[in-house]
Amino acid sequence: MFKIGDFARLNKVTIKTLRHYDSIGLLQPETIDPFTSYRYYSANQMPVLNRILSLKDVGFSLEEIGMILKKNLEPDEIKTLLELKYSEIDSRIKLEQARLSRIETLIKNFYGEAYIMKYDVVIKSIDSMKVAALRDFIPGYSEQGHLWEELGEHINKHNVKIVPPCMAIYHDAGNKEEMVDAEVVEPIVGELPETGRIKVKDLEAVEQMACVVHQGPFQTLDAAYAAVLKWIEENGYKITGPQRELYLKGEWMTEDPNEYVTELQFPIGR
Repeated sequence: MFKIGDFARLNKVTIKTLRHYDSIGLLQPETIDPFTSYRYYSANQMPVLNRILSLKDVGFSLEEIGMILKKNLEPDEIKTLLELKYSEIDSRIKLEQARLSRIETLIKNFYGEAYIMKYDVVIKSIDSMKVAALRDFIPGYSEQGHLWEELGEHINKHNVKIVPPCMAIYHDAGNKEEMVDAEVVEPIVGELPETGRIKVKDLEAVEQMACVVHQGPFQTLDAAYAAVLKWIEENGYKITGPQRELYLKGEWMTEDPNEYVTELQFPIGR
């Protein structure tokens, strides 16, 4: 039998660690002297302590280790748990590697074009939402006013609540030849009848959106587009669907175009 200090020294752990393991029921002394309250451990407990330390070293929590020890799992069952922990850590490493890549891009941008410095690109998860939408071909990206008027009149006619921000979705992926395939969208709450042109639907959720916020007139959005497209390319992503323009602040809130706020969103994947 070993006193707690000797047992700690032999197993290269601290007395504090052994006391903690005792307090949570993970590894309790073989016996406690009723007169001196000294804790004594046996040599048979060394393999148990080694298993605790090895599982802790590869990322298992003390709570998880306690469950493993109490269930007295078979080798195949422990192997399955180790494989699951491997997958968990591997996924975490990949996320951190992607984060490192984004940091490298930020570092490069400090020495790159001046316009890039204005924009911080972030990845967001976008939930599904109920919307009223009107899709049509228009001569140019800025020529969508009549679509907004038609959509707005229909929504107001039926007293349906709009939930800002409104958005435009471009389905041509920037490859227009003559006309732009544009969809103007208003998130709504309530029931709205459809027309031949106006549809009510659930706009799909997107797991990963590369997003950037632009402040200023719509005519200067090109700089924001250039920044986010450059970021997508440099970080090894691909655009997986139509981009969205969210109008957070516009002419309905301010007369100064320099105060407009627009968010660009691109669905991305590897």
